[in-house]
Amino acid sequence: MANKKDNVKSGYGFGTFKGVFTPSILTILGVVMYLRFGWVLGNVGLLWTLVIVTIATMVTFFTALSFSALATNMKVGGGGAYFIISRSLGLETGAAIGVPLYFAQAVGISFYIAGFAESVVEVLHDWAPESIDYISSLAGNPAVAIGVVSLIILAILASVSASLALKTQFIILVLIISSLVVFFMGSADGIEEIKGATSTAGNIGSAIGLHFPKNFWIVFAVFFPAVTGIEAGLAMSGDLKDPAKSLPRGTFAAIGLSYLIYIAIPVFLGYLIPYATEQGKQLLTEDSLVMCRVAGGKLGSIVLFAIWGASLSSAMGALLGAPRTLQALAKDGVLPQIIGRGYGKGNDPRIATVITFILAFLGIVLGDLNLIAPVLSMFFLTSYCTINIASGVEAFISSPSWRPTFKTPWYISIAGALLCIFIMIKIDFTASIIALFVTSIIYYVVKRRKLMAAWGDARYGLMMMFVKHFLYKLDVQEADEKNWMPNIIVLSGAPTSRWELVELGAAITGKQGFLTVAAVVNENQSAPTRVKSIEETMRNYLVKQDISALVKVLRSDAPLEGAMALIESYGFGPLVPNTVLLGITEKKENFHTFAKMIKLVQDSRRNIIILREGEEIIKQADSIKKIVIWWGGRTNNGALMLALAYLMQKSQAWDNAQIILKTIISDENEREQSENKLNSFIKSSRLNMLGEVIMNSNKDVFETLRDNSQDADLVFLGMRGIKEDESIEDYSTYYEGLLEKTKDFPMTIKTLAAENVEFQRIFKS
Repeated sequence: MANKKDNVKSGYGFGTFKGVFTPSILTILGVVMYLRFGWVLGNVGLLWTLVIVTIATMVTFFTALSFSALATNMKVGGGGAYFIISRSLGLETGAAIGVPLYFAQAVGISFYIAGFAESVVEVLHDWAPESIDYISSLAGNPAVAIGVVSLIILAILASVSASLALKTQFIILVLIISSLVVFFMGSADGIEEIKGATSTAGNIGSAIGLHFPKNFWIVFAVFFPAVTGIEAGLAMSGDLKDPAKSLPRGTFAAIGLSYLIYIAIPVFLGYLIPYATEQGKQLLTEDSLVMCRVAGGKLGSIVLFAIWGASLSSAMGALLGAPRTLQALAKDGVLPQIIGRGYGKGNDPRIATVITFILAFLGIVLGDLNLIAPVLSMFFLTSYCTINIASGVEAFISSPSWRPTFKTPWYISIAGALLCIFIMIKIDFTASIIALFVTSIIYYVVKRRKLMAAWGDARYGLMMMFVKHFLYKLDVQEADEKNWMPNIIVLSGAPTSRWELVELGAAITGKQGFLTVAAVVNENQSAPTRVKSIEETMRNYLVKQDISALVKVLRSDAPLEGAMALIESYGFGPLVPNTVLLGITEKKENFHTFAKMIKLVQDSRRNIIILREGEEIIKQADSIKKIVIWWGGRTNNGALMLALAYLMQKSQAWDNAQIILKTIISDENEREQSENKLNSFIKSSRLNMLGEVIMNSNKDVFETLRDNSQDADLVFLGMRGIKEDESIEDYSTYYEGLLEKTKDFPMTIKTLAAENVEFQRIFKS
């Protein structure tokens, strides 16, 4: 059961700058900017670097537009992207994206700390090589050792207080600003590796390279985590004072500022370093601290400290965000609720932080920067795609509850989703399929658990929109016998009382038709609220029996009159039942009313199926079921019986049942002709059934029918309708006689084709 309250506690109540802008901009201006921008430039050149930056920023910009619309249409709780997706597309979809997103956030911690450790090791190699040897002797890989120690310190800080952790980020923000200032004041004068190489200064266009690089999408995948910092602010949604205002403002400010910086850095690097030359390309792709070297000397130390600060602050942002996503999943019942337990004033998710720490630890031990980055890209793109879909669907449906103060057109959101899908495929098609498979498995598992969410979502509105569209189309579309499908209303009462009727209706409709299970209850004893409860009980029972059906309950003092009223009124537009499924009534005092109901159904141009209860329809799996159809030629009744039996044969209950089409002759001389005619019809109709001609040896025809039906599990018989000049009394006498003559038969279905359909055409070649 999903938690009924989205927020037990309000969290810290952070504002826009502290809660959204700062963690977002610090996560964006992080490891990739400092340690991989030169690598990107050296691999693809200036033009394609700017293209990568622009495309990546477009993805986050579209996504920010989408979640800003979503965030201003709801009270956003903890869990960031998971919360928004689950409240828009349902708990199952939210979990399918939320769980991979959490792992991406947790692995992101490894990514940022690995970048920090990589830069520390490079510096120690230059400044104190003996320290590297010492660390290696104690813990093996020095980068892993430094990363693990850093993770422990950050995890302790995050567990103690999110507010304290965020306060340290202001110091880091000052460091980053200072590092960018000294970087753009720097030069390439002190870089020995490029001396003597042809400079690109003043002639950048000659070195741009207009051909599309083969490794473009590989480089894009490594760079993309640089722009995913918006997740850091989004994940803190439960700790914001006013999420609807803070999320859009803080996010767009971070995206806009970071884009300007990301454009300026490669242009400046490209101006200083001849990246089109062998020396320049080698420097950019192999020296991850090239920005420090551009700043030069003591000023380069400021860049170095900023790298460390940005790496650790990004890791801290992920350490704060990932456990909160996990906490939100646990509170909604997707994961064990103990994981979501909060501590202290800010409802800190300490248990979730421990789990996140373990995953991040494994990421540090097992991965490196260039291996982790594409994995992150794939998971983030998946979540961004879903956020865009959620916003696009909500805006497209435009239900009365969709009233965001920040409006984003649906086509913008869908364009963002398509862009995400396109990029995922281009990066790695196999990885995209794996990501889709993982999310599908999670969706299926959560769906199977049947968790009940305490909130509405857009799925109902989306289905209503499609139903409306196709109902209008269906209403003006003329029905054709070739496309006939059963739309059955079963007058069973409570499903448990006449389960054979429900089971037969389900076997006939299968996946192709509609089935409604209907009941009439006493009007005086059943208040409207009681009717709703009965409907819910019937619906739940059908779900447990794995039968898809609609449920309808009508209040009436007279059951048969109530059933007639239900038949006349039930349905919507073109979707009205074309077939009524009844059980027999054997009480003589009810024959007259029953005959009236048959006349009503016949006059309303609906088919009638009357089941005489007998053996259970579903028998042992190892026994071959046999269906006998007594066929009187190419009549409408006969064709309807064939159609019903054929549909039953496709159901699980009657799978591979043997259907035998039997016909009666009164003269032995007619046998050969009748057999040829029958077999020819079966062959031309492409029916998987047998034909059999029965000789009536001066017996009553019903005796012949009975004698030749005893080995059947189910018998189809035609019945006549009420003639124009026939009274109800006369027809009730006919009905009484029919019951008497077929009382020793196996389970029997009597059919009357009253619909305005030429069923014979279904079986024409």
